[in-house]
Amino acid sequence: MTSTQPSTPAIRSAIADIPAYVPGRPPAVRAGVSTYKLSSNENPYPPLPGVLEAAARAAEVMNRYPDMGCTALYQALSERLQVPTTQLAAGPGSVAALYHLLQAFCESGDEVVYAWRSFEAYPIAVAVTGATSVRVPLDAEARHDLDAMGEAITDRTKVVVVCTPNNPTGPAIGRRELETFLDRVPSHVLVVVDEAYREFVRIDDPLDAVDFVADRPNVAAMRTFAKAYGLAGFRVGYVVAPEPVAAAVRACSLPFGVSSIAQAAAVASLDHEPELLKRVDALVTERERVVAALRGQGWPVPDAQGNFVWLPAGGHTAEFAAAADQAGVMVRPFGDEGARVSIGEEAGNDVFLSVASRFATR
Repeated sequence: MTSTQPSTPAIRSAIADIPAYVPGRPPAVRAGVSTYKLSSNENPYPPLPGVLEAAARAAEVMNRYPDMGCTALYQALSERLQVPTTQLAAGPGSVAALYHLLQAFCESGDEVVYAWRSFEAYPIAVAVTGATSVRVPLDAEARHDLDAMGEAITDRTKVVVVCTPNNPTGPAIGRRELETFLDRVPSHVLVVVDEAYREFVRIDDPLDAVDFVADRPNVAAMRTFAKAYGLAGFRVGYVVAPEPVAAAVRACSLPFGVSSIAQAAAVASLDHEPELLKRVDALVTERERVVAALRGQGWPVPDAQGNFVWLPAGGHTAEFAAAADQAGVMVRPFGDEGARVSIGEEAGNDVFLSVASRFATR
């Protein structure tokens, strides 16, 4: 009798089609050349002393498991955001929290709607669940086309992800825009608002997605300590959502996923928030300088509301990225669409601007 079983362990078909996540690479070390990593949207400032001390104290008991319930972190976030702890779910980075959320709500046959281009982890996280990505193109200004996203919702849609400011292009969605969009989304479809860069937003109608959670049972806000708070290396993010949604995310979470050091550093960061937000203000000021310089060179830079700028370099993207690397600056190219460049140290930004000036008229 012939066996129909495969000769080797069979990997799920959905896994075979998952695109690889491409991290921002560090620049190559070159003798006599100062190098700058502007490819990962990292905060260029070193840790505040108080945050570093809290992390060091936590490291002294690394032989013990972390608090699986994130008790101190949830309490600090509850007080800061004025939400009950039962509406919180943490993970090792906000992207991990998104993975957990999608695992809780999606399976094969379901659809997840999001703008494209947007955060490259979205199609990976969706594919892991077996669900199908529905990518809605950005509009001519590199913004979310919320009308088109609304039209893309079908009976199979389980989740819609809204990234604001949009990574990698930069524009942010205003409060009234989101409210209008939410009004047209069916109540059974969960809308996840990814606010990884919200602290950098400077628009007339700023959005705080947490405000919608209390009144709308199908809205979740996703945030991180990696960007404004400078904890990219510790991996801690969280979701604020209605209690049933938050509970489902926690149920799917990896046990002990957020380390003791990450939890301690995050709590200390909330304690030192005024100092950290001054650094954010400085980065925003530098961002405005960079954007003005790029537009002065002739670049059609979209509205930049994160800690990065988007250069629509098209077919010259790879050439531009190689030239920047040669000059000592690593940027994040996206195929033949463009490059995302983080706002870093002023000296590194100046090197980037010098390279950009050579490509502005191509």
